Order: sequence, then structure tokens, then C-alpha cells
Amino acid sequence: MISTSKSDKLFSFTNYLLLCIILIIVLYPLIFVVSASISDPYLVSRGEMWLLPKGITFEGYRRVFQNDEVLTGYRNTIFYTLFGTLINLFMTLTCAYPLSRKDFIGRNFFMAIFTFTMFFSGGLIPSYIIIKKLGMLNKIWALIIPNAVSMMNVIIVRTFFQSNIPSQLQEAAEIDGCSIVRLFTNIILPLSKPIIAVMALFYGVQHWNSFFAALIYLTDRSLFPLQLILREILIQNQMSSQMLMTGNELDLIAKQAKAAELIKYSIMIVSTLPVLVAYPFLQRFFVHGIMVGAIKG
Repeated sequence: MISTSKSDKLFSFTNYLLLCIILIIVLYPLIFVVSASISDPYLVSRGEMWLLPKGITFEGYRRVFQNDEVLTGYRNTIFYTLFGTLINLFMTLTCAYPLSRKDFIGRNFFMAIFTFTMFFSGGLIPSYIIIKKLGMLNKIWALIIPNAVSMMNVIIVRTFFQSNIPSQLQEAAEIDGCSIVRLFTNIILPLSKPIIAVMALFYGVQHWNSFFAALIYLTDRSLFPLQLILREILIQNQMSSQMLMTGNELDLIAKQAKAAELIKYSIMIVSTLPVLVAYPFLQRFFVHGIMVGAIKG
């Protein structure tokens, strides 16, 4: 049995202590927001609610979900997230695999061109003009096509392929008569589940939280994502509170201000809950995939 020295015990104790502090720093804001979303906003503003909910009320959630457009926003965001992530995965994987093969002619040239786009872009106005010229304004494609692939993610996936897929395996498959498409779909993809899960999480969260592209390119409210609908609800309640301040209606001012505060916390939970629920199921793939994709190369 290996005995542990005092220095090892002190090192372990320090590690556990630091991890506990980090856990509290990360977990406390999350618990606070959940509690504040169902607590009396008067107690929250006075600082009497600092961890667990007090004066429980679901008025914030009721006000959020009584807006019919919230469900439409949820439906649109789920569609954008699923459909957009599938396109992202297809583009990223099919771009990264050729770049990972040493026998791909012009590999360094294409890598240099692609890497250039990481540092320089056309900017907002040229992007808007291109989207308009392509006829994608006020269409779902304006939210999906411009962000179809991220070069940073391509590099991570390319590194994964180079580090974890032996070239001998690919050569053996090709000697046996396996075509490139079959090699990619039947051998490469099944061996790449960790990095595919990581990319799905990256792109999925990006689509779920995205609202700026919809703000710029969409005017049809039936296509608005959830984030844009929630943003409007929050702004409307804050503006209502400010408008009442001109009328000396003190009770209404106080009630509206409390409602705006309550809605703010409720919107945080409504907009992030699906991601929080999905993340623990992908966490083990995330840790493994991001590590093997980030090192070497």
C-alpha cells in the first residue's frame, strides 16, 4: 500500500478547497436566479432573498407564457437549432476530413485561405448587402447559411481526425476497394462520436442563444426565434414602467417595476433551461472530445 506524505495530503486538501470555492462561485448565481424567478420581487430587491425562494409566486412565468408568441418562438428556435446544427455538422465534418489527409493536394493552400477568414471579415453592412442580394432577407436561410461553418471548429475536428484515425486503417480500407464516401460514412464517422457530440453542443448552443441575426434580417414575426420574443417582452415591461412614471400613479409604478424585475429572472430560466437540461448528457463526450481535438496538430 502506498503511503501518502503530508505534502500530498496538503496538496489534495488545497485542490478540494479550491474546487469547492469554484463550485460555489458557479452554482450560486444559478440557484439565485431560479429562486428569484419564483420569489416576491419586493423581497429580492430588499436583499431578503439571497438563496432559497421567499414569497413564492409564479407571476413572472405566467406573464411570459401568456404571450402566444412565446410558443411560436420556442418552435422556431428548436427548428433553427436542430436544422442549423445538422447543416453545421455536415459542413464541418466534410470540410475537416479532406484537410486531415496528407494525400489531399493543396491542403496547405486551402488551410491558409480558410484561416484567413478567422481574422478578417467583411463586416455587418457588406454581409447585409450579400444576404439581400441572395434573396435571403426575411427567410430562415438568413439565420443558417451565413454561419454554416466555423473555421475554429474545422481545425478542432481536423486535429481529431489526424490524431485518432490511423492512416493505416484508411489505407487498408482503400486497398479492400472501399470508396471515399463509404470510408467516411462507415468508418470515420462511427469512430468520431466524441468530437461530433462536442460540435453538436457548440453549434446547438450557438443557435439557441442567437438573436442578433434575426434582429437584422427578419421582420416577419412568425419567424422570430425565442430569444427575440423574450427580448421584446422584457423591453415592453420596462418601457411600461417608465411610461407610468410620467403619471404619478405610484402604486402602478411599483407593481410594474416589480413585474419587470420578476419577468427578467423568469426569462433567464425560460431561455436557458433546455440547454441546462441537455448539457449533462453531453458532458462526458464534451470533455473527451474537446481534449483529443485540442492537443497535437
